[in-house]
Amino acid sequence: MTLLKSRPPGRGSKTRAMLTAGAGVALLVLLVLAAKWLRGFEGVQDFLAEYTGHSALPEGAPVGLPGWLRWQHFLNGFFLLLMVRTGWLVHTTTRPAAYWTRKNKGLLRTKGAPKKISLDLWLHLTLDMLWVLNGMVFAVFLLATGQWMRIVPTSWDIFPNALSALLQYASLEWPLEQGWVNYNAMQVLAYFLTVFIAAPLALASGLRMSPAWPKNAPLLNRVFPIGASRAIHLPVMFYFVGFVVVHVALVLATGAVANLNHMYAGGTDGSWAGVAVFALSLVLMVAGWFMARPLFIRPIASLTGNLSR
Repeated sequence: MTLLKSRPPGRGSKTRAMLTAGAGVALLVLLVLAAKWLRGFEGVQDFLAEYTGHSALPEGAPVGLPGWLRWQHFLNGFFLLLMVRTGWLVHTTTRPAAYWTRKNKGLLRTKGAPKKISLDLWLHLTLDMLWVLNGMVFAVFLLATGQWMRIVPTSWDIFPNALSALLQYASLEWPLEQGWVNYNAMQVLAYFLTVFIAAPLALASGLRMSPAWPKNAPLLNRVFPIGASRAIHLPVMFYFVGFVVVHVALVLATGAVANLNHMYAGGTDGSWAGVAVFALSLVLMVAGWFMARPLFIRPIASLTGNLSR
C-alpha cells in the first residue's frame, strides 16, 4: 500500500506566515499606541473614571471559585484541546489510518447497518460526548450555586464597562483584577459568549453533521441544513482557539501567580500551589495530546466497534 506523504511547506508558505505574523505584531503596536493616545483626552479620562470596567453583581452573588468549578475548568480545557486536535484531523485527513463500525448488538442494535466512520471521527465524537456530559454537570452546578451571576450580564452598564476594560487592556494599563470576587465586564461578556452561545452552537452543528442525526426527517433537515452546520462548526472551533489563547495570555500577563492560585488551588494567599497544579494540568494535557493517536485508541475503540482499514 502506498502511503501519502505530506509535502513540506515551501518558501512561499513560510514567507506568507512571516508576513502575517509581522502584520499582526504591527497591528498590535498600532492598537496600543492608539489606545494610549485616546487616554490622553479629558473626555476619555472622565469616561474611565465613571466606568471602571466592572459592573456590579446582583445581591447575593457568591464569592470565590469552589472546587467543582476548578475541576470543571480543567476538564473543559482538556476535552476542548483534544476536540480541536481530532476535529482538525477529521477536517484535513484524506486517508484515515483506520475506520470504526459500531457493533450492532445488545441495546445498541438497530435495523439498519451501522455506518463506518474514521477512527479520528470516532475519537472526536467520543470526546464530544464527554465534553457535553461535563457541560451538563457544569450547568447544573452553575445554576444551583448561583455562580451564573458571575458570568451572566444583569445590567446594561456591562457594555460601557466592557469598553472601558478593553481600552485599559489595549493601553497595557490593566483593569483592576478582582476575579475572586467579580470579573471585569470584558471577562463577563467573553465567558457568557463562550458558555451560552459558542458551546451550544458547537454542540448543535456537530450533532447535525454526526451519524446520530436522523436522516428521515425532511422538515428538520430543511430547518437546519447540513451546509449551515458546516458553516458554523469550523468558525466556532477557531473562536474557541482564539478565546483560549487570549484567556491564557491575559491570565499570565495580569498576575500569573494570583490568578493561577485562584483557579487551580482555590486560594487567595499568593502561594505557588496554583502554579504547581497548573503545571501538572499541562503535563496531563500534553500526555492526552500524545496519546490521541491510533496506537493508543485502537484498544479502546475496539470495545464498542469493529476496526478496519
